[in-house]
Amino acid sequence: MSDLTHFNQAGEALMVDVGGKETTKRVAVAEGRIKMLPSTLSLIQEGGHKKGDVLGIARIAGIMAAKKTSDLIPLCHPLALTKVAIDFDVLEQDVAVQCRAQVTTSGQTGVEMEALTAVQVALLTIYDMCKAVDRGMVMNQVKLLEKAGGKSGHWLRENDVSM
Repeated sequence: MSDLTHFNQAGEALMVDVGGKETTKRVAVAEGRIKMLPSTLSLIQEGGHKKGDVLGIARIAGIMAAKKTSDLIPLCHPLALTKVAIDFDVLEQDVAVQCRAQVTTSGQTGVEMEALTAVQVALLTIYDMCKAVDRGMVMNQVKLLEKAGGKSGHWLRENDVSM
């Protein structure tokens, strides 16, 4: 288990000590998508859903989720986020909505988990708001696209292999 940072030498879970790490600007970008029936996508695009602006509410849910990540993921550090941006693209050909989250902070640890959590919760919110008309929606392809900052520097996803 020596390669896994959240375990001590005895194999016990621990919160990583980031106290000695340099404070740097940290950025992470994640994305995912939710596939649905064409009629569901039309409801979202036309704003005809009786619960209101589906993507607007999902955007707020994603922002809130990024801010609450340490409450959901046991060993994540609580972070003072400086920016959370959630964007949606309607993929008509794929009959899906793609969500992309960019999270930024100035701190001693990265924001990858915050970006991934923001995407997941935004997609779950779309599901929740539309489940009355389409219970068969599928969330998939959630992944980290990029991270920057800290000792490990910049990482960019290459040769995307969707599972």
